[in-house]
Parts: sequence; structure tokens; C-alpha cells
Amino acid sequence: MKLYEGWRSSASWRVRWALALKKLPYESVWLDVAAGEHMRVLPNLNPLCTVPTLELPGGDVLTESVAIIEWLDETRPDPPLLPGDPRARARVRQLVQLVNADIHPLQNTSVRRAIAADERAQNAWCAHWIERGLSAYEALVRAQTGRFSLGDSLTMADLFLIPQIESAERFGAEIRACKGIRSIYDACLATPEAQATHPRSAEARAMAARRMESAPSES
Repeated sequence: MKLYEGWRSSASWRVRWALALKKLPYESVWLDVAAGEHMRVLPNLNPLCTVPTLELPGGDVLTESVAIIEWLDETRPDPPLLPGDPRARARVRQLVQLVNADIHPLQNTSVRRAIAADERAQNAWCAHWIERGLSAYEALVRAQTGRFSLGDSLTMADLFLIPQIESAERFGAEIRACKGIRSIYDACLATPEAQATHPRSAEARAMAARRMESAPSES
């Protein structure tokens, strides 16, 4: 498998994290989204040129992090990222879509640039919607017991929440009152898969790969 991803892309982190949990090997193709590299590389694979884009053996291509992670969970069920109980599964999907549909699209680069040319105004826009969405997430998990978004088993919901909390810090959103999701964040970041796939680690690997690509070959 080949994963086209951006190291600062929260959607890419979700898939990278899922692949690590499933212990699936893959090749990373690092794209500088801020520089528009995805628009040059992905047109023949993904009409929207978005990351993550997962190219499967044989040439089939999957896009959109929800679809990719659900496919991974259905084809590689251990460890499960969606619960078996229908009500619990619906709750995880509710939390996933809260992030994926109600928060994340409003902070995308194309939306920020359409809202304002000034970076400060863009960040204020993002912070408002992130605070609104994560406050709702906090209210939904407040009564939950356990370390993660749904009990003591890490689920797909956590893979969407944690990158969003990182984005909250990036855009200056005020979420100090959301003590429940901060506790979930700490529990998730204590896991080796989250640490290994964190954007800091991803950026280091991407930069190392680029240095190797640009290094002169030995004659």
C-alpha cells in the first residue's frame, strides 16, 4: 500500500495512526500541502487532490479518512476501531462525524483562504468553530467512564479527536475548560502508536526522506 499524506494534515494522521494500530506496512509519499504539491501529484489518483489518499495493491485507490479507516477495520478487524454493539458503534460514529463534518471542514486551507486573506482573521474563524465543536464533544463524553472517548478501548473516535485537539492549539482555540477531552488526549498520546505517528515524528520522517531524495547519487 502507498499512502499519500501531509505531515501537518490531521486527516492523514488519522489514517497513519489506524495503519499503525493494525500493524500494516505501507509506503509513505510525503506531500507539502501548504506549497500545493498535492495538486501536482494527485490528479490522476484523486479528483479532489486531497490527502490522505491510499493506493492499494493492484491500483485501486481509496480517499476520505472515514472511508479508509472503516475499510481497514472491516478487512483487518484486530484491534477493532468500531465496537461490535450497534449502539456503541453509533456513538463512535456520532463522535467521528462531529469532528469530521462539523469542525474539520471549516478549518481547511481552501476555506480559510476564502474567509480572509489575513492569517489572524483566518485563525480567529477556525478557533471559533473548533471551540464550538470540541465543547459539544466534551459534553457528549462527560458522563463516559474510562480512559478514551468510549470506555477503556481506543476507537475510531479517538483517532479523530486527538488530531483535532492538536489543530485547536495550532489555531489558538481556547479549550482549557474541556477537561474530559484533555484527559483523553493524554491517555492517547501515552500509546506508542500515537507517539510514532504524531505530526512531529511524521515531519521528521518526511524531511529525512526529502534529504535522501535530493542527495547526489554516488558514481
